[in-house]
Amino acid sequence: MDVYEAVRTRRAVRGFTDRQVPREVLERVLATAAWAPSASNLQPWHAYVLTGEPLAGLKKRACARLAAGEPWDEPQYEQYPADLKSPYRERRAAFGEQRYGALGIPREDIEARQRAASANWDCFGASAALFCYIDRDLGPAQWSDLGMYLQTVMLLLRAEGLHSCTQMAWAKYHRSVAEVLVPPDDLVLFCGMSIGFEDDTVHHARTGRAPIEETVTFVTAR
Repeated sequence: MDVYEAVRTRRAVRGFTDRQVPREVLERVLATAAWAPSASNLQPWHAYVLTGEPLAGLKKRACARLAAGEPWDEPQYEQYPADLKSPYRERRAAFGEQRYGALGIPREDIEARQRAASANWDCFGASAALFCYIDRDLGPAQWSDLGMYLQTVMLLLRAEGLHSCTQMAWAKYHRSVAEVLVPPDDLVLFCGMSIGFEDDTVHHARTGRAPIEETVTFVTAR
């Protein structure tokens, strides 16, 4: 699979089989992803990978909290600005309409939307999950490095015939994740990532992208 195909076929998959991902594949992907760029080579990512019983235990903890109606943990970072401006506000709204519309859930059915969102904490059935942390003392430039690292991981997973879904949703239960992973106190959980083999019986509409004219400006000689 060439890099163009990996980029085109990478998407947020929200339905996985229970087929186990071989550890040697995960190790190969993550060893190679270490070559992702980072400013001054800080490599600010701290990745934890869960499979088997440890992952099942974490899913159980999170789903129990959800079923009990417990509040989310206090935020460690702002996922979206409170006053999201245009065009980002419209793009986010369009994503929600498409995602839940494909599931036949109307906008006003908040309970059904919450049920659909709850699949996040089962990792959509995936047999492996990665949790990405960053040192709380680092700044915005280092947070951007996390994005490059995670994108590299996801593209390498595609090269291995695997799929993934990054989930900031796990940051809402960062205390439960920490109970299982026991990370150092100076680390902040940025996101989780479900990893596995796609369940091709689960269909989700793929979110479109803005036309290049909206996001790219070419400055050339006259």
